[in-house]
Amino acid sequence: MTRDVVEAGRRLQVIARAGIGVDNIDLEAATARGIAVVNAPTGNTVAAAEHTIALMLAMARNVPQAHLSMKEGQWRRGAFMGIELRNKTLGIMGLGRVGSEVARRAQGLSMRLLVYDPFVSPDYARLLRAEVVSLEELLEQSDFVTVHAALTEATRHMIGEAQMARMKPGARLINVARGELVDDEALLKALDEGRLAGAALDVFPNEPPGDIPLVRHPKVIVTPHLGASTQEAQTEVAIEAAEQVLAVLGGMPARNTVNAPFLSPEVHDALAPYLPVASLLGKLLTHLAEGQFVGVDIEYQGEVARYDTGVLKSAALAGLMGPVSEERVNLINAALIAQRRGLTVTEHTSAGAPEYTSLLAVTLKTTAGDMTLAGTSLRNEVHVVRVNEYWLDMVPSVPYLLFIEHSDRPGSIGAVGTITGRNDINISFMEVGRLSPRGPAMMILGLDDPVPGPVLEEIRAVGHISSARVVRL
Repeated sequence: MTRDVVEAGRRLQVIARAGIGVDNIDLEAATARGIAVVNAPTGNTVAAAEHTIALMLAMARNVPQAHLSMKEGQWRRGAFMGIELRNKTLGIMGLGRVGSEVARRAQGLSMRLLVYDPFVSPDYARLLRAEVVSLEELLEQSDFVTVHAALTEATRHMIGEAQMARMKPGARLINVARGELVDDEALLKALDEGRLAGAALDVFPNEPPGDIPLVRHPKVIVTPHLGASTQEAQTEVAIEAAEQVLAVLGGMPARNTVNAPFLSPEVHDALAPYLPVASLLGKLLTHLAEGQFVGVDIEYQGEVARYDTGVLKSAALAGLMGPVSEERVNLINAALIAQRRGLTVTEHTSAGAPEYTSLLAVTLKTTAGDMTLAGTSLRNEVHVVRVNEYWLDMVPSVPYLLFIEHSDRPGSIGAVGTITGRNDINISFMEVGRLSPRGPAMMILGLDDPVPGPVLEEIRAVGHISSARVVRL
């Protein structure tokens, strides 16, 4: 999925990878256009881990070579003397999903486990009976080294000539992750010089690799990228990828969106109910505020403040800019578009939220002044509970909302009801918040029907009404 392909997809909303690697997708181009890139990183985890163990066993016991010899009618028991995995040291480079599953299976083989992963805690490694060490220690002590890192510019050729020179003499290398993680020329040299006893490769920089020396090498076991090729894994990644696509098309964040902030399942479950809250607050502010946008201030109160709220910020910005932007604005590119427009975004957190478990408050700063809306999620519904200084409780469940700022005087509400009734505009609900008896007040009407311009002007002409604005949801 190159930039040309991405930009040609005029209606493209989501790109799904039925697997974990997305290095064949132009993430920068997709992000700029608000296209979600999702993957399915868990469905083939067990399959890749089992294939790693299979290759390790095959190397240890010379299974492919012995099999081929038998097929050729030979009986050469002495030529294929192997080694046991018991009490050998396995070095795992990358203790992510696949690396962790490899560790669990290697425990049953009575292997000593070393781990190199700068992003994993020693406590987590200890749960897998593994020891976190430096890369140099891992290479120098391991009888088998297996690579399970993501492919980035920093990890490309992470196993090169210098690393192979430090490997324990007679060690064996396994790669079921990405071909580019290993320097092929350095590996070939280490095998020819006898420093490594063997290698098992399931992945290659170019696939198919063609007639290259490593594929033909007698010390190398090769398979055609079979790490995820089980019936179970293909079913799992297909379902997982489809679920991600449906989430994006349904306007929700997918669990595995790779060009957006990562959300663990726990964080996703905690924040998901507040995504429509943040989005609606932003959308309402766009329609209600006056003047030129200058900045946005977002405050997170209560339980939501305990989490990384980046996705809520994106939701609020997408709601704010979506109605007025010519380009698609969503969770993927909202922050990028806000930055391009010179919009200053600030965030604040507060441990307490009076009367609510969690509360979001979004303030839009414009050249005409500031306007604040606050909301929360109750019973899986969005509740707008504050408009500027007015506290109320409104569930936006209708197509139109009429916001009226007025003085709390007898007859004000009745006058508005008379005008809407006379013009066959049905009122679904009404919420009123006031600062004091007969003082400033905010009335919100939920309407089933649109309000024509002349009717809105008639409402604005009612005594004690200072402003009236309609928002179409």
